[in-house]
Amino acid sequence: MSDFFDQKSVIGNAEWCAFPSLNIPAIKARVDSGAKTSSLHAVNIQSFQRAGQLWVTFEVHPIQDSRKVVVYCETEVIDQRVIKSSSGDREKRYVIRVPLQLGERTWDVELTLTDRDSMGFRMLLGREAMNGRLLVDPQVSCIYGDRPQETLAKLYETPEIREGGLRIGVLASNPDLYSNRRIIEAGEALGHEMQFLNVRHCYMKLDATTPEIHYRGGRILNDLDAVIPRIRPSMTFYACTLLRQFESLGIFCLNDSTAIAQSRDKLRSLQLLLEHGLAIPTTGFANSPLDTTDLINMVGGAPLIVKLLEGTQGKGVVLAETKKAAESVINAFKSLNANILVQEFIKEASGKDLRCFVIDGKVVASIQRVAAPGEFRANIHQGGRAELVKITAEEKRIAIKAAKAMNLKVAGVDLIRSNHGPLLLEVNSSPGLQGIETATNEDIASMMIAAVEKRLLSKLRQPE
Repeated sequence: MSDFFDQKSVIGNAEWCAFPSLNIPAIKARVDSGAKTSSLHAVNIQSFQRAGQLWVTFEVHPIQDSRKVVVYCETEVIDQRVIKSSSGDREKRYVIRVPLQLGERTWDVELTLTDRDSMGFRMLLGREAMNGRLLVDPQVSCIYGDRPQETLAKLYETPEIREGGLRIGVLASNPDLYSNRRIIEAGEALGHEMQFLNVRHCYMKLDATTPEIHYRGGRILNDLDAVIPRIRPSMTFYACTLLRQFESLGIFCLNDSTAIAQSRDKLRSLQLLLEHGLAIPTTGFANSPLDTTDLINMVGGAPLIVKLLEGTQGKGVVLAETKKAAESVINAFKSLNANILVQEFIKEASGKDLRCFVIDGKVVASIQRVAAPGEFRANIHQGGRAELVKITAEEKRIAIKAAKAMNLKVAGVDLIRSNHGPLLLEVNSSPGLQGIETATNEDIASMMIAAVEKRLLSKLRQPE
């Protein structure tokens, strides 16, 4: 028995590994003996033939919660397998075999390639790679040494801010939110000085001669070149007052205060879309419960959708399948003095909608969102999933026209396919990046930074 243990090394629940053949000197792996297969974070995976063999190129962001460091990899494919994740989703992945270095030991392991950006670690070390070699002590981690930020910076030669870069603030509420992190990382990778600005920590000085915006602690923000607003609905009023102050100081806002305010007013936004000749599901709006019956008939009867004007991410949206249920829901909301829309239910959409991401008058990416089983809302936040989709020229034209109608430079335009053609559901002024970047492998965050650069190109060319 002692010989059996002597030939194995003890590792913790997480360890720093290296893949010399892929030029990855350090990547932290979650050690999971419950998982059969090991996996490596990979994006922009492209296959090709070389000497009759299948190869792949891909990019690895080896540092967790950061896309600033990118390693470009190329290696032969040994297999393609359907892998079932812990959430039950199935995905077909490429499998590669490369040398793994852990401490002083090196051996070949098989890895599946998948986007692990939303997971806790950029690598998973499964039991097949550990069999006959390793024993796991789940109470400890990094037995073979940790890698502090200083070490990682030297190993990966983190890019510096280039001379002449812009000062860009991301005005939002949560610095750890995927979209906010990605925008900051993309800006830094392109050489700009990025600052996260918590909406609640900003305040302003209104003055005829020296107007200012201050940040907690007294720091003055008047020297910013641009602001990228990422405003949660509950902060719309205060954030828009801040944006108006930035605008008055001559600071470029990627989406301006007026555009954001009108996009958040669901009724006004629908009226604007109709004014520009864009089709929406038939919608009704009333103040008094006495008009409930006519309101229901106005949109074609049940089933129908009831929406809170203040709702977001699928919250405050109810499907009423019968007239009686519709009356109950509408009157219940009215008794709470809530403002609601009643909208035609598009049955043929089958719980699917389209999200078109528009930047500077161009659709840069599109996905189809599919509702979870038993759910009619396709929102990712309500359990829906995102998948690639090819939109039609008409759908692209509608998305671009909708963003223009709302005067938004960045917009998430939601469409639904009906028997009468595409219908507009909503235009979002702070669309999320995670679902669409993961599904399409497009670098949307860098495109947003490029839109800022395009507007302020003259400043980029000016010497400091």
